[in-house]
Formats: sequence, C-alpha cells, structure tokens
Amino acid sequence: MRRYVTRNLLSLAVAVTGAVGVGAAAPPAPATGGAPPGVPVKAPVAVGHGGAVASVDADASAAGIEVLRKGGNAVDAAVATAAALGVTEPYSAGIGGGGYFVYYDAASRTVRTIDGRETAPRSADAGLFLEGGKPVPFAEAVTSGLAVGVPGTPATWRAALDAWGSRSLATLLRPAERLAREGFTVDTTFRAQTADNEARFRDFPATAELFLPNGELPVVGSTLTNPDLARTYAQLARRGVDALYRGPIAEDIVRTVQAPPVDPAAARVVRPGDLTARDLRTYRTKFQQPTRTAYRGLDVYSMAPSSSGGTTVGEALNILEGTDLSKKSEAAYLHRFIEASRIAFADRGRWVGDPAFEDVPRRELLSQRYADSRACLIRDDAVLRSPLAPGNPRRPVPCAAGDRAAPTTYEGESTTHLTTADKWGNVVSYTLTIEQTGGSAITVPGRGFLLNNELTDFSFTPADPAVHDPNLPGPGKRPRSSMSPTIVLDGADRPVLALGSPGGATIITTVLQTLTGVVDRKLPLVDAIAAPRASQRNQATTELEPGLWDGAVRPELEAVGHAFRRNPEIGAATGVQRLPDGRWLAAAERERRGGGSAMVVRPAG
Repeated sequence: MRRYVTRNLLSLAVAVTGAVGVGAAAPPAPATGGAPPGVPVKAPVAVGHGGAVASVDADASAAGIEVLRKGGNAVDAAVATAAALGVTEPYSAGIGGGGYFVYYDAASRTVRTIDGRETAPRSADAGLFLEGGKPVPFAEAVTSGLAVGVPGTPATWRAALDAWGSRSLATLLRPAERLAREGFTVDTTFRAQTADNEARFRDFPATAELFLPNGELPVVGSTLTNPDLARTYAQLARRGVDALYRGPIAEDIVRTVQAPPVDPAAARVVRPGDLTARDLRTYRTKFQQPTRTAYRGLDVYSMAPSSSGGTTVGEALNILEGTDLSKKSEAAYLHRFIEASRIAFADRGRWVGDPAFEDVPRRELLSQRYADSRACLIRDDAVLRSPLAPGNPRRPVPCAAGDRAAPTTYEGESTTHLTTADKWGNVVSYTLTIEQTGGSAITVPGRGFLLNNELTDFSFTPADPAVHDPNLPGPGKRPRSSMSPTIVLDGADRPVLALGSPGGATIITTVLQTLTGVVDRKLPLVDAIAAPRASQRNQATTELEPGLWDGAVRPELEAVGHAFRRNPEIGAATGVQRLPDGRWLAAAERERRGGGSAMVVRPAG
C-alpha cells in the first residue's frame, strides 16, 4: 500500500538537500587520540563524487576509498573495508564470524543478497546448550567452544566477488594486511572494549598476547599490530578463502574449538565445542531474494530469514504506513514507533527462524493485510501489554490479541556495519559480526583472529514450552539474527538510501527509527543517525538513550503508560545517500563508538 507517494518523495529530496548543508558545516567527531600525520581522521559526513564509504573506523573507510579510487566497484570496496575492520574492530567483526550482504546492481536495477550467517555443527541438536536437562548458564556459554559456529565471512567475500566484484581477493586484502602488519592507533573505544573483556582475555594466552601487550591494557594513542593476522590474510590472498575452510588454518580452528587453549591457571570453565573439519569444508553461503516492503512510495529491501531484520523492519513499516508520522508530535511519533516495534517483535519471536528448518511465513508477515490487522491494536491513549502475544499471519484476524507470548531472546550487541557506493551507482549494505564484544574471547593461536560465539543467538530452551520455538539449535542450522542491512529504492528502482547498524536485537529498531527519521520526520541522514534512540523489543520496558531519557518527551510517554529503562548507547549506524544532483553523501555516527567515518572519493561542497 503506497500512501503519500508524491509528497513524501519530494520531502525526502528536501531532507537529502538539507543534509548537504549539514555535511558542509558539520564538525568532525571528537578526536580519537590525536591521529598522527597520514592517519585518516574521522568525520561523520562527507559529500562528493566517485563513490562513498561509511563505517565505524577511519582506517577501514580509507581502505574502501583506496579501492574505489583505483577503479574498483562498491563490492570490491565493501570487501576491502570489511577486511580492514577485522584488524581495527576485531571485537566486532573478522574472518572468525559471519554476516549478511545486500547489493544493488545499477545495471539491472535489482537488489541481491548473500546469507553468510554462521552455522551450527552437524552434531548439534535442540539440546546443544542443555546439561542434565537444564540450560548452560549464559555467561559460561558465551565463552566456550560450544558457542562457536562455522564462520561465514570469508565465504561471503568469495561469493560477492565471484558474482559482482571486479578485483581479486588478493588485491582487496592488501590494505588490511598492511594495516595488520604496520598497526593502527588505539582509541578510547578500543581500550574500553578491551577493558570490558580483560578478565576473559587473560584466560586465553593467545588472546592475552594479542590484545593485552606486555600483560597490560593497550594505551590510547599507541600502535597495535597483528602480525599473525597479516600472515593469515597473506595466505587467503595466495590460496583464496578455501585456505580457511580446509588445510592448516581449518585444522587450527577445529583444534581450538574442540580443545579451547585455556591458561592452566585459569579458574574459568570453558566447554569444548564439536565443530569438525567436515563442518568447515561443507559450509556454503546462500544467495536469496531480499525482503521488499513498499513504504511512502519507496521500496525498502533487506535480508530475508535466517535474519529476522527484513521481515521485522518491514512489518513495522507496514504497520506505520497508515499513519502520517510527519504530522505527529515527537511523543506521538515515538508512541507509534514503539508500539509498531513491539508488535513486530512479538511476531518475529513466534515465526522467524532458519527457513531451511522452519516454515517461515515470510510473504504473509510482509503483507499489508496482516499489518493492518495488527495496527488496529495500537491506541493513542494506552500502551499494549508486554510481552505481547503473536498474531497468525496466515489467518489474520483484525485486532486479535492472542493469549500466549514469548519474550525476546538475548543477542550480542557487538557487530559492525558498512555501506559503500561507486561511480556507476552500485551500492552495498553489509553487516558483519562475531556476536558479542570480543566474541568467544578465543583467538586461534598463531592466526590472529577471534572466533565467534554466534550460536548463543539460538534459544537455549523454548521460550514457551507450549509453543513451537523456531530458533532452537539444529544440525547445520543458522541461528536467527536481527541484522538488517537495508537499501531503499525510488519508484524508478534507483537507489535513494542504504543503511544498517550493529546492536543485536536493537539493530531492527535502530534501522526502523533512522528510516522513519529520514522519510517521515524529514531529518538529514546524518541527523537521523545521530538522533537519540528508543528500542522496544516486546518487553515490559522500552530502552531509551540519554537524549530521550533526560528530555521532556519521556514524561509525556509515561503519562500514556510507557515504562522505560536507560541505555547509554544503542547501535552505531552508517549509511550512504544518492543526492538529486548525482553526488553521494556518506554518513556515520557523530559520537556513538567514538564517532564513525564517512568518506567520498572526490569531496565537493
């Protein structure tokens, strides 16, 4: 259903144009340790020609820009940026993890996707995280071989480059290999993330040696090198990504998972996993159709299951479609946004899992008919109870309120997102992760990368024993994700906007709030990214960042019945936007995670 088509396309163009003014005048993000000469400096917005890159890290964005300057395309730049993030953001991403890749092809004006999610070992079953019929304590599961899934990131790079790239993997790994060998400058965010993981890291000698130099936390402004990762990247460059899925590197991964190399003096219980050489050898990415949602005359494309991002963001947008959010007060807008999120998460928990194992009603979840049947639950003067029961998308009943609900399971919040665009109009929105900050905390000795703990995204036990849980573990199954790499096209199938964010389950609400901020609230992209966030995930309380927690809007929402808890930081989005005059605008965070890095090939005012 497309309402407000002409008006909102015009309004979006106005918001985009406004972003140029903001970008020209916006100051850079806070300094991250006094970058020496030659080191890229972070800035939250850039406008110009020739292509664009936005990520959380200046070195990584510079790697992508280097590729674009040398004639590479958006896919090439995305792989180079991701590889560099494996060096500078090793607690959030790397070749020990997985992710989702969304690509817009300018020649065919179509959107394609790659599911590069980690998979459970073939030996896994619904009792993967049970001992004696009881779930393993979550705090113990996350730091274990048991939580490690088969990495999908290297295979994603290969699939994307084989299908759409124009440069070899060896060429694209050079900036990251150089960065790992020569080192990067430690900033306050990296030190803080290391400090948060210090106790875990100290229990694994290979991890401590890499990230706690001389047994101490890295000093802000110092240079951290990773020669082991440089050598690993060099091997991938020579042999291709098969080097990680078979051969010596694969053997090292299997050995590390099956017998985690724990310091003998450590008191930590570290359970082994059962990942095998066959699990690595048989891993495959999946090319699949994106989700598509029509919203205000635009087409919003994102990831289909195994990620819940596309269906959940899409359902929430469909719920909001019937309300002109541009005319609402801030409190009324946030009320609608929160309630739409609550409903969409209720349905996500019941219906979304790995479609290779579960019958996911993807088409029905994204139907406007179903959204309308759920939207009528929302009242302006009251708040829906949480946890809210799911509806039945296959048999929608208007305004029906079920009687059984399941709370949202925990997902690690340390992930990273990058967006790229090139001079030909191709666009990539790519979210990748090793799960929580620091992943499993287990570094593969001699290889320089952390292993994921992605399997903790499975439900350990059914959320409600009386209701089928689509997210229980299974052999070769992909755990449900919330990653929502998104590309928005206009009525002529040309790119308008691409964005995404880290943040576990808050990814969905961050992408939804940023999209509605640009499309409905007329915010320039950099302002929509910087706006204080709310996140409701079918829970009793909604999380608020300080800008909303301390603001005048919170009492207004509490008067309606909302309950809140404070979250100091939600997500860390990046995006690119095609301006009406053909220039690219890249945008990133001003402050979250120390500020992001937006760059273009040829800056223009």
